[in-house]
Amino acid sequence: QVQLVESGGGLVQAGGSLRLSCAASGLTFSSYAMGWFRQAPGKEREFVAIIRFSGSSTDYADSVKGRFTISRDNAKNMVSLQMNSLKPEDTAVYYCAAGRSGSYYRQYAYDYWGQGTQVTVSS
Repeated sequence: QVQLVESGGGLVQAGGSLRLSCAASGLTFSSYAMGWFRQAPGKEREFVAIIRFSGSSTDYADSVKGRFTISRDNAKNMVSLQMNSLKPEDTAVYYCAAGRSGSYYRQYAYDYWGQGTQVTVSS
């Protein structure tokens, strides 16, 4: 049974930092690209960041580029999202996801999803 479990969310002031982690089990982790998405209240879920299989290739949504960094540890089956210079508009539930093919900027490319972790940025 595949499980993705996010942690590290919380409440932070604007300008602060948080580090999200996602622990994966039940899959061959290094065979999956790992993505982070987020969903704010009343909005659609949106792409945040992607890291491909070996970790050598990453990409980000324009809204977080230069502030967020995605990384992975294939030995520990973990993917992380370091979020710096947080803004109130970053407030959302953040989800990690695992996929093996397709356009990783779209939700349909992902086979497995975590339950999400809440990030709230106060102004």
